[in-house]
Amino acid sequence: MKLVWLEPALEQLEAILEYIAARNEQAAIRLQAAIENCAEGLADHPFMYRPGRVEGTREAIVHPNYILIYRVTVDAVEIAAVVHARQEYP
Repeated sequence: MKLVWLEPALEQLEAILEYIAARNEQAAIRLQAAIENCAEGLADHPFMYRPGRVEGTREAIVHPNYILIYRVTVDAVEIAAVVHARQEYP
């Protein structure tokens, strides 16, 4: 299955990593690796994580503070958002 990052998710990820890197560059590197590893695993195991709060989505808890919101389509896994666990979502 193909992995597709939607533009809003890429923008959210970039903003999160920039914010963390300004305070702790190594923590940002570790978080980026964790998020990328989780996302890549979704292509092989798209139903591994819980159903999302928004119909048609699923949520992967990458870190106690960060959640990947994604959709499973016929031929792809679409990463729709990267949100902080305390952020109001949806």
